[in-house]
Parts: sequence; C-alpha cells; structure tokens
Amino acid sequence: MKTKNILLLFFTLSFTHSVLAQDEGSESSAAEMAKQLANPNATLGQMLVPIDFIRYNGDINDAGQTGMVFNFQPSLPIPLSDGLNLYVRPLIPVYLSQPVLGASGFEKKAGFGNISADIAVGKTWPSKWITLVGVFGGFPTASDDALRASQVTLGPEFMVAKLTNFGAVGLILSQAWGLGDPSDPDASTSTVLPDDIWLSAEDPASANITAGQYFYTINLKNGWQINATPTYAYNHNGTDGNKFTFPLGTGAQKVLKAGKMPLRLGMQYWYYIASPDAFGPAHQIRFTIAPVVPLPW
Repeated sequence: MKTKNILLLFFTLSFTHSVLAQDEGSESSAAEMAKQLANPNATLGQMLVPIDFIRYNGDINDAGQTGMVFNFQPSLPIPLSDGLNLYVRPLIPVYLSQPVLGASGFEKKAGFGNISADIAVGKTWPSKWITLVGVFGGFPTASDDALRASQVTLGPEFMVAKLTNFGAVGLILSQAWGLGDPSDPDASTSTVLPDDIWLSAEDPASANITAGQYFYTINLKNGWQINATPTYAYNHNGTDGNKFTFPLGTGAQKVLKAGKMPLRLGMQYWYYIASPDAFGPAHQIRFTIAPVVPLPW
C-alpha cells in the first residue's frame, strides 16, 4: 500500500507541475504532437511506462485480491518507406505485488515477469486505413517460479485501424500457441500467468490463446485526449466459465512538454464485463507515462 501511494503521489505531482509549467506556445505544439501520437503508425519514438493497479475477484476462497505491475515498452519504429514502418517492441513487466494461489492459499509475489515482444510491419494507406502484420511471442523469463509461464508462446499478430476526423480507432488480434512440453516439472503451477490471461493450473494442454486489444483516441483541445487501450483474451483450453476476459475501458491523457521533451501522461479505467469465474480481474486502473524521444536512425 505504501508503494502504491508513493507512485500515485509521484504521478500526480509530475502531472500537475508539467501542466502548470506550460505556456501558450507549448500548448499549441503539444496539441499537434497529440494528434500525431493518435496515429498508431506514426514515426515517433516512445518509452512507454504503463503502471497497472488490478482488483481481482472470483468464486474460489479469498479471491478478492489486489495486484500492481510496472511495465516498460520501448517503441522505436524503423521507417522503411513513406507510410511503411517496422516495429520491434519488447514488453518487460515487473510485478510489485501479484497474488498467486499456492497450496495454502493466496500469497503475494514480486519480481520480473515474463517478457513478450512483437515484430511487425505497419502500413498507412491513402484511405487513412492502417494495417499491421507481424509475429508475437511470450517467453518464460520471470524471476519467481510462481510467476513464470510454462511455455514459450508464438503466433501471428494483426492490426487494423482507421484515422478519423476526431482521432483514431482500431483493433489488434493475435493468436498464440505454446511451444514445448507444458507438463515440464519446472513450469509454473500458479493460476496467474502473463499478459492478463488466467489459465487452469490443472490443464496440461499446450497453450492456445486468442488475445488482443481494442483502442480509440478522441482529440480535444490543448493536447488533451479521451482514449483507452483495453486488452482481451480467450483461452481455448480453459474450463467452462474460465475462458473469456474482456474489459470496457475509457480514460484521458494529455501530451505536454517537459522542457523540450514531449511527454504523454494518462489514466484509464477498465471494467471487466467478462472474467474467469474462478479467479480473474474485476477492475483495473492504468497510469501511463510515455516520453517521446528522437529515433536513433
């Protein structure tokens, strides 16, 4: 709880200080930057830092748990031609407090999580439609056995988005299959696995997960935007009532200047209308801090 309060205070103070420090000129340039960032295929570098607070619920005993995870995802697109970009984006989670179910009930774990990454090519068409095709993988790199995935996962990734007069809207879809033996004795026995996907610990079947994200951005004035990026998942091997995870999300963000560096700060709330019956997320708050950095190429 102390860690959560410190991070929340830091975010609030940073946001307030940055907003008050802006003048009219920087507001104008921040608004233009916000419109560029609404484009999911923009040639802009970002150091994304999402911080998630999650409230869990379910039918199993003492399922009303809370968790907190700090994520880092650098995004440095490589321009290939006009409107065509290559992306290599790792996602590195750090669990600050994650409930896992052991033999004697729930306990909180902390440590590095399972790293995932995608390699994809995005194309912006003259019609203002955007398409992306790539490969997505997840790797059992967690520092704690209870947080570690049982398999490497790999599969295709697709995105379709539309640039509009108000901003942008889009959908990401990926399919992941497990590689290797899921019954490996070193594999995790936790009910909590990476990427917001809750699986049955008793099911030794190889992973088969359809997942993705929907997103939208509505541009307002002075760099403000209404936006959300909720993630969803369907575990084909889950038991009845424990397959689908889907939240409704909304939020707000502001692009501002921290000195000469553009900075995107935001907060979202996700309400899960579908979640595994046994144990899964019910509510989620996501803070996002994302410096916009020059591309190194």
